[in-house]
Amino acid sequence: MSKKKKTPIAKAIKHILKLISCNKICGGETIVPVIRLSGVIGSGGTFKQGLSLDDLEDDFKKAFNFSGVKAVAVQINSPGGSPVQSELIFNRIRNLAKEAEVLVYVFIEDLAASGGYWLACVGDEIYASKSSLIGSIGVISSSFGFVDAMKKMGVERRVYAQGDNKSLLDPFSKEKSEDVEILTNAQKDVHEAFKDLVRTRREGKIKKKDEKTLFNGEFWSGAKAVELGLVDHIGDMQTVMKEKYGDKIKFVKVAKSKGWLKRKISGASAEFIDSLTKTAVDKAMWAKFGL
Repeated sequence: MSKKKKTPIAKAIKHILKLISCNKICGGETIVPVIRLSGVIGSGGTFKQGLSLDDLEDDFKKAFNFSGVKAVAVQINSPGGSPVQSELIFNRIRNLAKEAEVLVYVFIEDLAASGGYWLACVGDEIYASKSSLIGSIGVISSSFGFVDAMKKMGVERRVYAQGDNKSLLDPFSKEKSEDVEILTNAQKDVHEAFKDLVRTRREGKIKKKDEKTLFNGEFWSGAKAVELGLVDHIGDMQTVMKEKYGDKIKFVKVAKSKGWLKRKISGASAEFIDSLTKTAVDKAMWAKFGL
């Protein structure tokens, strides 16, 4: 059987019950759960996890299940990463927001680039600092070629595979134009999906005449991103949310508790281990934006 649509009266009753529940539980304070999405998407090491839906699912459920919640704030600081995990995280937050009938406010910190901006589009409203870096709406794949190095070292490459394209773009073999074409065709599909998402989420805010610039992989300051329609306003979470919901507001950070190893290690040691396990790929992604 199909679900019945909620009538305006049913929605109003649900809203009133939420308010009553909140008054009982939090003494009249407005609860705003805060989800923090910081780091490379879909990548990580043993001690330092990247952003993935599997790892964040419990946090999302907690955030949208608070009694009396009216809005959820999402802090974003990411250079991007996996387009698949970006899409999965985006879809999950939007679905939960729809089910709970809750608004989502996004606050960009240093960076929301590539997949990071994909995540930012989850917001009903997007805020940033004037100096935030935003954009890079494109798709990239990078690697190295070691053909000449192999020759100099006198190393012979041996590859045995079934399927003509199984050894696609092997870094130890000469680049083939047909291999590059297969990769770029796949990238075009992902890029189109990214562009469609931005067009849908920023409908009426970005201009058709700016699309060539917006979707060429460039990035801008927060102030310029507002002009281009990628961001709604300049503002920080504390100020914006208090303006919208009053001074009697309580921010509740939603995050997993630290694991056994993290609890046993002192703060200085934990930072040292994180720095050792942070991958070169992660560093390169941040460095691209001067961070």
